[in-house]
Amino acid sequence: MPTEKLTFSGHAGDTLAARLDLPNGPHLATALFAHCFTCSKDITAARRIAARLSSMGIAVLRFDFTGLGHSEGEFENTNFTSNVDDLIAASEALRARGMAPTLIIGHSLGGAAVLKAAPMIESVKAVVTIGAPFDPGHVTHNFSDAIPQIVDQGVAEVSLGGRPFRIGKSFVEDVSRANLKSSIAKLGAALLVLHAPRDATVGVENASEIFLAAKHPKSFVTLDDADHLITRPADAEYSADVIAAWSKRYLKLEQPKKPAQAPEGVMRVTEADANGFLQDVQSGPHHVLADEPAKFGGTNKGLTPYGFVSAGLGACTSMTIRMYARRKGWPLTGVSVDVLHAKEHAVDAEKPGEKVDHFERVIHLSGDLDDAQRARLLEIADKCPVHRTLERASTIKTVLA
Repeated sequence: MPTEKLTFSGHAGDTLAARLDLPNGPHLATALFAHCFTCSKDITAARRIAARLSSMGIAVLRFDFTGLGHSEGEFENTNFTSNVDDLIAASEALRARGMAPTLIIGHSLGGAAVLKAAPMIESVKAVVTIGAPFDPGHVTHNFSDAIPQIVDQGVAEVSLGGRPFRIGKSFVEDVSRANLKSSIAKLGAALLVLHAPRDATVGVENASEIFLAAKHPKSFVTLDDADHLITRPADAEYSADVIAAWSKRYLKLEQPKKPAQAPEGVMRVTEADANGFLQDVQSGPHHVLADEPAKFGGTNKGLTPYGFVSAGLGACTSMTIRMYARRKGWPLTGVSVDVLHAKEHAVDAEKPGEKVDHFERVIHLSGDLDDAQRARLLEIADKCPVHRTLERASTIKTVLA
């Protein structure tokens, strides 16, 4: 996915750093992502969700709140209200580019911030929270021992996630006053609540309170045994898939008309994990994953490339048989095709040592078919267009975009 680095002015005029992850193809919608408390725009969950959404035509802006990551400003001078104001500033920056956000996603305290900000962003049609607290003041339990010093001296340095942060008195006071109930009730947008029952940082009861305070349409999906920061790639992948599938219903993404020279459309494959082999495979509204087995350095989350080739052959074979039997009016009640693929030594004496691809199909037919009908359907299997493509030599033209 193409990524553009950009900046915009935050609530106090400080320059905030952002990444705009853009689709490789048509831009169908825009999402805004708010990271968790003291995190950054580049955590695992944010990166994977952005990659998944961009693969389906949704641009994603993820930015560092004031005083965090690569953004300017002093973190000790920020509070919950300033986070909400930063979100609104981010949405205005997108609107100025003609990309007003229709989807807004927030993780942990960022989730509480999007619930507060969403009613103030007119373009928003869908809201997603991940591990969000119903009471933003809940975040102070992370540094409860330091609160007396913060109140007495106005600021204190605390350790969060092994890193030092200076927390100001205004943050403690502001976040303690924050109330989300009325904001949630007037969202005016569809809501998806994602939360892990075993979240030890923000208990799952927060998800229940957010869900109950919201009006329909609303959805809740459990993240099972994921941790609060969604650090495991598998959990980030699952979260991304759920958000992508859910958001399509409410964003009403419209695919542009396909050009005449490509009536079957474009099959776009985009790297999803630079450390492994996971790929997002997108064709129009359809999405699947490609990967390699773990023993070859992959994560085994999708079909292998040769698996897709075998799947194409099997699917085309089954469809071709069904089409013929339907036209003939034959009593075929079911078809399944097992496809095996292997590399075998060529029998051509002129190519000693070379290997060729060998596909074997085992076709299962059910229904009250006689022997002649079954034999004819076996012949028809060889008329499958993908079968013919694989048997013939093909040409592949490759150019740089």
